[in-house]
Amino acid sequence: MQHVSAVVVGAGPTGATAAVMLGQRGVQTLVLERWPEVYPLPRAVHFDDEVFRVFASMGLESQVRAISRPAPGMRLTDSAQRVLAEFWRDPTSRLHGYPQANMFDQPQLEGVLRAAIGKYDCVQYRSGVEVFQITQQHGGPGRVLVRYRESSTGQTHEIWTDAVLGCDGANSLTRSVVGAGMEDLHFDQQWLVVDVKTDSPLDVYDGVQQVCDNGRAATFMPVTPGRYRWEFRLNHGERPEDFEHDRVLELTQPWLAGTNLDTVHFLRQACYMFRGLVADRWRDGRVFLLGDAAHQTPPFIGQGMCAGIRDAANLVWKLALVLDGKADDRLLDTYEAERRPHARRVVQLAIGVGAMMTGGPRRLTGPRNALIRLITRLLGAEDKFVSAFWPAFPRGPLVHSSGRRRRRVGEVFGQPRIGGVPLDAATGLGWAVLYRGHNRVDAFDHATRNYFDQLGTAVVRVGPHDAEATKLLDDLRADAILLRPDHIVAAASTTTDLRVWQRQLTAAGIAPLD
Repeated sequence: MQHVSAVVVGAGPTGATAAVMLGQRGVQTLVLERWPEVYPLPRAVHFDDEVFRVFASMGLESQVRAISRPAPGMRLTDSAQRVLAEFWRDPTSRLHGYPQANMFDQPQLEGVLRAAIGKYDCVQYRSGVEVFQITQQHGGPGRVLVRYRESSTGQTHEIWTDAVLGCDGANSLTRSVVGAGMEDLHFDQQWLVVDVKTDSPLDVYDGVQQVCDNGRAATFMPVTPGRYRWEFRLNHGERPEDFEHDRVLELTQPWLAGTNLDTVHFLRQACYMFRGLVADRWRDGRVFLLGDAAHQTPPFIGQGMCAGIRDAANLVWKLALVLDGKADDRLLDTYEAERRPHARRVVQLAIGVGAMMTGGPRRLTGPRNALIRLITRLLGAEDKFVSAFWPAFPRGPLVHSSGRRRRRVGEVFGQPRIGGVPLDAATGLGWAVLYRGHNRVDAFDHATRNYFDQLGTAVVRVGPHDAEATKLLDDLRADAILLRPDHIVAAASTTTDLRVWQRQLTAAGIAPLD
């Protein structure tokens, strides 16, 4: 019977990202996708600079730039389109090397990702197939039987694998295999989503507009040139069938006033239930949940798809080490331990921001909008609010600090230019040691250095003229840091101490030496 090292169920953005990352690492992978072609209608429309950095690490920077555009920020308005607050996003931001906010058309992104899958001989892609059974053999390490059928013929197939990545969406089969339930974070709202394409651009604000009206909360955004989206919250007692075309025209009229409607093509109008849910377990043996199978996020901070990409970026490098015999399954335990609390906090943050902008009864709209103006004057920017509550990974097997309390250990390290070269270009896909001052790496014994060499660890010196990197190290109050393959700061210290870091990684199950 056929065997592959990994099976990815679902080829949406999360599954396709995981497949490309597995391909980069030479892991024999089979991708099974239900739909014969890319689903043609837009869904997700935003990703941030961290996720852009992930795409770039996959060698897709130019392709992603070509199908996305930087967004200038967000405006909060009242129902009469009067601006309550405006938050800018810097398109030239260089913390991670990419614009802070990016708008895109999901079918185009999925096309880019699926084309990238085809670059790797070790990754096989099959579409138009439906996985109907996943059976795990618990007696040994990671033997899983996957059964699937061809939609066109009904023919069934079986394949053994060492790991299953369940990227099969909100109605996940894989979630039932894991035995996971969904923790309800008590957010359920039905919204009408309207996507249009125009022959000529609308005369509108180029960023995201949030209408803070408790009577009819709404969101409007230009997506890519000629494409626009509205989202309108349904009120109590309203039904999806109440919103026929004339009613939709009435809702969108403030943005379409003066526009020749013959040039406006309505691509889709559909009602969706926005929910806040997190799976109560993300793994059973070698079967994992990623993306919407593991969490569902309200759209208010644009992190739904981003969270799934972060799942893939966290899991794939760990799984690749285990499948390559350089680590044991203790390393896989850190996936849920790190990602579940992080995703849960982001869902809660999205719910909180949504409540702040649109929550409460209609009679409180005025007082709430006055409070928004006050908060804006005090904080100066919405991103400061989000940053203040943005989660980091807690201390654990792969997140360490020593001495004084370290800020940003367990967070993604920025991407400065060092010696004129972006950090990720210097470090590649593996671990990295970043230091300033004297080179202490060469002073360690051969066995210690060989341990890190086996992990493909890059050693990068921060010179006196590398101002961006120097500032990041100053923020950490460190002269040396250990960076994981997903750019998370694993350890920060006043000196490069490979022996301490080796003991910590070995305790996490990473043991590449024979």
